[in-house]
Amino acid sequence: MNTSIEATFTPADFNALAARDLGETTCVVFDILRATTSMNAALANGAEAVIPVATIEDAIALRLSRPGVLLAGERGGVRIRADVSGGTDFDLGNSPREFTADVVEGKTIVSTTTNGTRALRACCGARHVLIASFQNLRAVAAWIESQGVQKLVLVCAGTEEEAAYEDVVGAGALMDMVGPMFFTGHVSDSAEMARQTYRHVQRDLLSAMQYSRNGRRLLSMPELAEDVRFCMQRETVTLVAGMDGEGAIRVIQQGG
Repeated sequence: MNTSIEATFTPADFNALAARDLGETTCVVFDILRATTSMNAALANGAEAVIPVATIEDAIALRLSRPGVLLAGERGGVRIRADVSGGTDFDLGNSPREFTADVVEGKTIVSTTTNGTRALRACCGARHVLIASFQNLRAVAAWIESQGVQKLVLVCAGTEEEAAYEDVVGAGALMDMVGPMFFTGHVSDSAEMARQTYRHVQRDLLSAMQYSRNGRRLLSMPELAEDVRFCMQRETVTLVAGMDGEGAIRVIQQGG
């Protein structure tokens, strides 16, 4: 089988992904600010699973059938409250700093965010669906190498209906690590663009967030500004997490 690596940048690609035959493909989803970072934080702190759903209504319906789950999510960057959901205050927002061990250990979390959970659902037909953040990129890269992945799609969640700078940088960082595996096959221009973008800012990811719409928005909100620094931390998590056949994100490999 010929190898291939590509990147998708915007939510406009979600429908196209969902319509493709991804049976031999590994998708890695990036929502750096902040969904995939928060999911990795939750799992690293002992959460049993994270179930991504597309809508607030889906999350509440799942809570009704499984009363023990925690509800997490955001709209407009802030935690979903009763006035938005139709009467239910969510337990958690989308800040990775909220998902501490005392809150999430042993729990299943149902999460709905503006873009990240939509991106994950679009990849449901893939052979493997992994989540990535700067905290666990090296673990994800090692897993891809150990599995001999031959078809890889780097899925950037984006911001609303646009590309998100930080997701492209994250995808480029992974491309920089695993790219040599694919250089004898098909390398899309989008994957190479992501890698070159990452290489331009790799020495100071935090400062690079001044070019990110999401980064500027979060930095302008005193209660969420510290999330940006948290999300730019590198290699603090050694786990690899992926979506199982029932659509839940679980740890599939725990590093040492």
